[in-house]
Amino acid sequence: MEVYKIEGGHRLTGTVNIKGSKNTALAVMSGVLLAEGVCTLTNVPDLSDTRAKAKLLQQIGAQVEWKGDTLLVDASSIQAEELDESLVRSIRTSFYMLGPLLARTQKVVLPSPGGCRIGARPVDFHIKGLEKLGAKIRLDGGVYYSEAKKLKGAEIYLDYPSAGATQHLMTAAVLAEGSTVIDNAAMEPEITSLASFLNTLGARVEGAGTSKITIEGVPKLIGGSFRIPADRLQAGTYLLAAAITYGDITVTGVLPEHQTALAKKLIEAGADVSEGPDWVRVNVDRKLNAIKVMTMPHPGFPTDMQQPMAAVLAIANGTSFVEETIYENRIGHIQELNRMGANIRLEGRTAVICGVPKLFGASVEASDLRAGASLVLAGLGAEGNTTVHRIDHIDRGYQGFMETLRDLGATISRVADRDGVEKRF
Repeated sequence: MEVYKIEGGHRLTGTVNIKGSKNTALAVMSGVLLAEGVCTLTNVPDLSDTRAKAKLLQQIGAQVEWKGDTLLVDASSIQAEELDESLVRSIRTSFYMLGPLLARTQKVVLPSPGGCRIGARPVDFHIKGLEKLGAKIRLDGGVYYSEAKKLKGAEIYLDYPSAGATQHLMTAAVLAEGSTVIDNAAMEPEITSLASFLNTLGARVEGAGTSKITIEGVPKLIGGSFRIPADRLQAGTYLLAAAITYGDITVTGVLPEHQTALAKKLIEAGADVSEGPDWVRVNVDRKLNAIKVMTMPHPGFPTDMQQPMAAVLAIANGTSFVEETIYENRIGHIQELNRMGANIRLEGRTAVICGVPKLFGASVEASDLRAGASLVLAGLGAEGNTTVHRIDHIDRGYQGFMETLRDLGATISRVADRDGVEKRF
């Protein structure tokens, strides 16, 4: 295991060209299973999650080749054998392969998925939707046994606008016979991107980005090319890095509308935020003020930015309230931020953050991907030195994180964890 060593107190400034979206890449890497031909994906982020997903594709017979940030996948000849349990459990989106595999191979055996432990994240919506399409699914001993001779279009209503379920059911319905309608669909940008990718291959998906998506089934999909768009969550993290270090950072290659919820909250707190056609800039030269934040499905404030925002608000003037409405256990950052001098208490699903004059360096441990990002931000804005353990969580979603932060003026290094997490207190 390795750790980040951070010397705090440096003002970060500069420009970051944002790399490809992890969530979009993982969704598209499930969609490639539908195509009989070569799919060329460009701007694919090199992350532990995308590498694991590529290995899963190879295991079921897809031909996979990396060429820099380009991924070539040919899933023309695949077999839905039982997938490697350790790989499946390493990433949540392994479960999203179930629908496409059923559409192609009629029978799938898939271990339960894994990923960050930030909440229950039940797959009930996925299962109910697939069963509406004609699949028969049973869970036995932590393994899903599924079969469907032929998926057929159906009307599906999601009790909650789950981004994962929407993506999963979209891909499953593409090769289903007839028309499928998904009502109360999630509207995240990643869903719009997935629909664009599927349509490039010959699918007929309409309404992505709205609450009602219609899919007209087609007999087959062919190969095609698709560029993974910039990661809006990485972009948000760097904008928050400017806020916590009283810095000035511009993210480029992004769609500003994807940062609207975060930008509005930063402006409310007192930050100077500006934007152009493909860039957003945050400049902070004074203490920010306390605000209220509530996570919501898109276009609301993204749950993935809740923990990094908490680090910023830990040194704001006044008392902030951050309510997490989506993942009940996305609280692993609170204890660790308090170790650095923050004053945060949890009331139900709301973090009450009483701003302190400054944070102080400490030895802390990441419990999940975004909690890890929040601790890195806290270390950058703190006085003294911070050690962040379990940075393997961070590797799941941030390519070249250390190098990018260094380019912005941070003093950060990645070294072997010789002492171990258990000896950090």
